[in-house]
Amino acid sequence: MTDRTTAAPADRTPAPTSRERLLDAAAELFYRRGVHIGVEELCRTAGVSKRSMYQLFASKDEVVAAGLAHRAPGYRAGLLPPADDGRSPRERILYVFERVEEAAADPGYRGCPFLAAAVEVKSPEHPASLVARRVKSGLTAFFQREAERGGAREPALLARQLTVAFDGSGAWSVVRAEPLDGLALATAGALLDAAGLTG
Repeated sequence: MTDRTTAAPADRTPAPTSRERLLDAAAELFYRRGVHIGVEELCRTAGVSKRSMYQLFASKDEVVAAGLAHRAPGYRAGLLPPADDGRSPRERILYVFERVEEAAADPGYRGCPFLAAAVEVKSPEHPASLVARRVKSGLTAFFQREAERGGAREPALLARQLTVAFDGSGAWSVVRAEPLDGLALATAGALLDAAGLTG
């Protein structure tokens, strides 16, 4: 017979901390509405007092940067193919462009969150710009590794071109307010063909 007074409680996911709630709210609000969102609205959405926010972060700029950094792992996981998935280098690169095609078909798509934040804050030394640069450099590095594996001509140049095509595709979709309908994939494919990465 089980002693109900001593049975272990069911596993429960701990409630998110004030920091986690702020970062979740920042990532969502800043993406949908822009980084100009005020501290009061951010704190109200997160259910955190302004006093608590300023105990956790020295400034709103730090919250913007931390919100972007908080979003980065999930963004990468959704964008890049799994490691050693059996695809060819060309297929692995095109996988990224398939993801942006899918994302751009969503009515809530606002482009790349890292590019959008960097453009909005303007300063290349803003903490959010530094996070954005790090994430974008990671994408370029992925492209270069795959280009090298596939034997592309000038893989470093190709990687930069692919990054420009990726960012340009997202920006084009946002400005036009319409899906890409294969444009990103066609552009990436043309770059890969020109670089000799055909297999």
